[in-house]
Amino acid sequence: MKKLLQERVAIVTGAGGGLGRAHALELARHGARVIVNELGSPSGSAAAQAVVDAIRAQGGEALAHLGDVTRAGNMQDMAELAMSAWGRIDILINNAGILRDKSFAKMSLDDFRLVLEVHVMGAVHATKAVWPQMQEQQYGRIVMTTSSSGLYGNFGQSNYGAAKMALVGLMQTLALEGDKRNIRVNCLAPSAATGMTHGILPPEALARLTPERVSPALIPLVCEDAPNRTILLAGAGSFEAAHITMTQGIHIADQARAAEQLCQRLAEVRSREGERVPGSGWEQYAHELKLGERAVEGAA
Repeated sequence: MKKLLQERVAIVTGAGGGLGRAHALELARHGARVIVNELGSPSGSAAAQAVVDAIRAQGGEALAHLGDVTRAGNMQDMAELAMSAWGRIDILINNAGILRDKSFAKMSLDDFRLVLEVHVMGAVHATKAVWPQMQEQQYGRIVMTTSSSGLYGNFGQSNYGAAKMALVGLMQTLALEGDKRNIRVNCLAPSAATGMTHGILPPEALARLTPERVSPALIPLVCEDAPNRTILLAGAGSFEAAHITMTQGIHIADQARAAEQLCQRLAEVRSREGERVPGSGWEQYAHELKLGERAVEGAA
């Protein structure tokens, strides 16, 4: 088998178990040298070392890093470990996460804030730590872990869904900012049975939703020919893509009656015929101005 990531240096956060462990092993299987990040607790240390040992047993190279993604200094230390060991950082997988599920009415603000801190700021801290090196070497591949809960919603996961959709927004902008220096940023939305899904899904579903059946989706997102701004979905051996689209919409010239007309024509606005994926947020401005110009030309 051709090793698509031969001698690339990868970092995976929260890699002591579940998806992170599967990701680290899959990256190593394709030739990457892997930093296995996990919390610095005794159990986290043991879990990270077990993943390192598994990679080394297969002939790969790996090092454990113990640190908390919510602490920017810990993430800087993680990047420095990769640099001191292998002299570069090619791949970052922002995988670390937690759940604090409750309906919004019953959820404490502390639980809402904590989930945002781990998922969003954790990814920000790790990305900030590797970004200068990726800029300098003119190469980088970053994957944010989003979720169907963020893309489409899930009862009892307002905090998690908000965090996961925030990562899509982070990806969209970083992909634009990094493009000129060959830094490509994408999202992966996994469906997998991990410690975070225990007790939620029936046994027969859990048996199919193994982390190992998600991790192959990482490879096209981090290889030499990786896309940019792709949201890849993966679970149970199936793979799909999600898109943030914009409809063709309508123009209403009569400002005084705009709200009333919009209420009447909302179905027309929401029609997906001819929808597209904007290249950046500025395309909304351009599209709306163009609709107005066309309306004026048509009335002339």
